[in-house]
Amino acid sequence: MSKKKNKPEKSIKLLKDAEQTVTSDYITGDSLDELLSKLIRSVEAAKASRGGLPEKIWMKQQFSVGVNDVTRVLERMPAAAASHSVCSTEAPTSTARRRAPLVPLQAVMIAADCNPKWLTKHIPTLASTRQVPVLCLKDNKGSSLRLGQVANVRTALAIGIKARDSIINKTVDEVLKDYYKPVADEQ
Repeated sequence: MSKKKNKPEKSIKLLKDAEQTVTSDYITGDSLDELLSKLIRSVEAAKASRGGLPEKIWMKQQFSVGVNDVTRVLERMPAAAASHSVCSTEAPTSTARRRAPLVPLQAVMIAADCNPKWLTKHIPTLASTRQVPVLCLKDNKGSSLRLGQVANVRTALAIGIKARDSIINKTVDEVLKDYYKPVADEQ
């Protein structure tokens, strides 16, 4: 006697499709060099206007650095489909009062040279449910090293750019227009 397991095959297929569409295109070569140099220039320009904040605190306000931090911020963001149906009449819990206010992510950058791959495999799917664009960087020289230069750390497998009104966000908007323009034209 064999039992049939009820598997939500449709939802699994949707998640796999979303992951494949997000990670199918890598940014490589000259476009990667241009992207990273634009971001580094905008970070340097924004540092000049940071006020009296120490650099480490200022960077934490601008970026979510590392796989764990990016995942944590994405999980705290409301899902795109559920964000419209959330009731705002609920009283905030005591843990929500203690946390710092949530700053959503504008975009996520992932280094493709991650080994083992499962460390970052969940991020594109999670980001797609929150409607956060993902830029996958692939470089023979070590994209994790180059990605770390943006946030002034040695290496980074994932960096989330927090949505604030800064020079960095304007640069990311320009970059996203360049990379996601063909996708919008096809639809």
